[in-house]
Amino acid sequence: MAPTTTEETVPIGPPVGLSSIPARYIPEQSLRRQLRSIGYDEAREDNYRLKGVQLIDNVREALQLPYRTFVTAATYYHKFRIRFPSSEYNYEDVALASLFTACKVEDTIKKSKDILCAAHNLRHPNDNKTPDDKTFESSSRFTVGLERHILETIGFDFRGQYPQKLLIKMIRKMFPGDDEESKVIKKTFLRNAYDMSIDLYKTFAPIKHSTDALVLAILALTAHLMDKATDKAEAIQRRAPLASQGCVYEVMLDLMDLYTQFRKSTKVGSRFDINRLMDVKIEINKKVADGKLNRYHEWCDRCEKESPDVNPATPGTSPAANSVSAGSSSVKRKHTPNDSTLRFVFDAEAARKERDYVDTFFNDEYEEYEVEVEEPVPDNRPRQPANPGRSGYAHAHRGSHKDHGWSPYSRGGRGMPDRHKGRNNYY
Repeated sequence: MAPTTTEETVPIGPPVGLSSIPARYIPEQSLRRQLRSIGYDEAREDNYRLKGVQLIDNVREALQLPYRTFVTAATYYHKFRIRFPSSEYNYEDVALASLFTACKVEDTIKKSKDILCAAHNLRHPNDNKTPDDKTFESSSRFTVGLERHILETIGFDFRGQYPQKLLIKMIRKMFPGDDEESKVIKKTFLRNAYDMSIDLYKTFAPIKHSTDALVLAILALTAHLMDKATDKAEAIQRRAPLASQGCVYEVMLDLMDLYTQFRKSTKVGSRFDINRLMDVKIEINKKVADGKLNRYHEWCDRCEKESPDVNPATPGTSPAANSVSAGSSSVKRKHTPNDSTLRFVFDAEAARKERDYVDTFFNDEYEEYEVEVEEPVPDNRPRQPANPGRSGYAHAHRGSHKDHGWSPYSRGGRGMPDRHKGRNNYY
């Protein structure tokens, strides 16, 4: 008996349904289009973005979680908020649910009540509670429900990027000396660069660019702000094969916008004078102009003009007055247009191969062929009368019968005077 192949042993199941490939990186133009579709109010939502990421960082420190968990939670927080406005979900609830999801992904398991209790104790220092308190029961159920919604939003894509690990290796390569002066410079440089990698997650840069672009931008910007090892940072940037120059400058300018506009809400921005920050920003903009680069990588002016503003930004309700309360166990859902199963695939080539293979079982094939059919010839001969015995009677009375149709009045035939005759002189 011949051995069975793999294709014969694998059973053919139901149709695969709708396959979705989650986008790991979102360009600035697509990001703005998504924000316009949810009615993004820049002034209000930027404030909520900073507060949400800061809340994640504070709870992380209170629970002594690693930075990997913070990085993952901040990424989930951004991806959720670019799809749903704050008028639907409270930004604090989303931040805590993102941290709860990230704890499971990064294997730093914490219960939802532990996270809610830590957030409550940070918010109310004089009213410390334990995770076993009954006040967290309803909030815990809501957090678990929101966690499922976050998983659907990120497309079950658990691939993460951790710039801190690569950043430390690059700094060690930039400062190889073991003398006392090199150690002091390396320590100061590492402290500023590491804190800058935390401030970076208060922007949308981590969901727009790869880890290499983030690390190179942090190194170059730290060197410019400290005015140390600038040539080394530029040399590393020129040798980097996986990050283009436009991406690096875009991340640097995103950070500079954060430091100049929200200086007190960051760790590194408050360490430098505002004039120094403005000078560095002008210098970076000059390099972008000299290199004939766009402010945003892969920006299309024609696409921006052609894309209509479907849902312009309108002010929404405050998260505090939002319809989803902290104790609610129901979560608003966005239904997909079709009812088929939604599957998330990470390899586009594998998804295409699977679709082509499944189509072979569900495509309808038709074959055209000609068939000769004999049709009966119609009989066009005059038909005989149904009652031939009455034909003489019909011929005799043919001239005396008149059919005037369905006129509303009689036309005054023989023996029937016209009753309207003589009315012409009525008036």
